[in-house]
Amino acid sequence: MYVLVMREAPPEIVDLADEYEDSYLVCLEDWSGEMQEAGDHKARWYRTMRDRGLRVKLAIGEDGRPIGLIQYLPIEHSPALGTDLYMIMCVWVHGYKQGVGKHQGRGVGSALLAAAERDTRELGAKGMAAWGVVFPFWMKSAWFKKHDYIQADRQGTQVLVWKPFTDDALPPRWIEPGPKPARVEGKVTVNAFVNGWCPACNLVYERAKRAATDLGNDVVFESVDTTEQSAMIRCGRSDCVLLDGKTVQKGPPPSYDHIYKMMAKRVAKLPR
Repeated sequence: MYVLVMREAPPEIVDLADEYEDSYLVCLEDWSGEMQEAGDHKARWYRTMRDRGLRVKLAIGEDGRPIGLIQYLPIEHSPALGTDLYMIMCVWVHGYKQGVGKHQGRGVGSALLAAAERDTRELGAKGMAAWGVVFPFWMKSAWFKKHDYIQADRQGTQVLVWKPFTDDALPPRWIEPGPKPARVEGKVTVNAFVNGWCPACNLVYERAKRAATDLGNDVVFESVDTTEQSAMIRCGRSDCVLLDGKTVQKGPPPSYDHIYKMMAKRVAKLPR
């Protein structure tokens, strides 16, 4: 007796086209009202980086809509240092019930990664770098290691991995962390560093900015644009919001109410 096993067809992998741009800019989460809070940072980053070698590939589902994406660019425009390498900024396969539905665990991410590696090899890159986290959720470093990536550097929970394509490829390294910014005497100080590539980070930036404005003169909001790698090197940071020197985000983007309450507690402790 034979059992016929139906295997799911691999997704079609395509380059980003104009018809998919709006979906790409919100990380395929067109259904999410939260994404409207993220501002136009991603669009501005995309317009800048597409002229500097940014590549975006999409996995297309059976209904013709994108179900996954990978974006990568020359490492000289990323938070890592290296030569003749490309840096993967994000691999994302839609995993929510809303919108196009869940597509994780079906090999979509692996197909995107393989397509990106083929592309960068053809472009003459000596290797591919990527970042991941040690925790078992989005952008897991362990997932890359299953695809023959090895650790090149690490800062806290963030791991820099890479796959050399040539024998003379040199491993990348993280930009060195910078010192905490100085606080403004007698004020709650918010230092917000925004690169633009990630809507989740942009959400935190915009919510912190709004909360600081709503709390009035007791809060100083200092914004730093880190689109350029030179700014990342100078600040020792890419995307983060510091509240009196402490990081606001340690996981999914906190809500506006959560950020507002964090700031309000510090305002209440200011000397009067």
